[in-house]
Amino acid sequence: MAERDEPTGALVRPYAVTRGRTRPKLEIALEALVETTVRGRSAGATKGGQGREHQYIAALCDGRLQSLAEIAARMQLPLGVARVLIADMAADGLLAVYEPTSLDDTNDAVGTELLERVLSGLRRL
Repeated sequence: MAERDEPTGALVRPYAVTRGRTRPKLEIALEALVETTVRGRSAGATKGGQGREHQYIAALCDGRLQSLAEIAARMQLPLGVARVLIADMAADGLLAVYEPTSLDDTNDAVGTELLERVLSGLRRL
């Protein structure tokens, strides 16, 4: 699937995309960063009955970290639906999810930088 072939959330009901599930297999923070794994690139996101949303997520996160919020916005899907899809793909080893670190005194600069990058990415949308 070409990156320009974006799925449109308006054409398919969210519950159909997640097969009626509303709870993700893994809890993923809104600002968590996601990338396609080597397995996700080599296996292809279409195996195991996965659809075009999975293909789009794999293509979107291939070589570029994306936050859960960015993925949901680009796909025009509710956050809950995007969270379920990403959690499924992460559980299958197709995506790596990097949860944000806590903002304590030892890594305050790193945490602030991460939040600024997420905010910048959201503004670009």
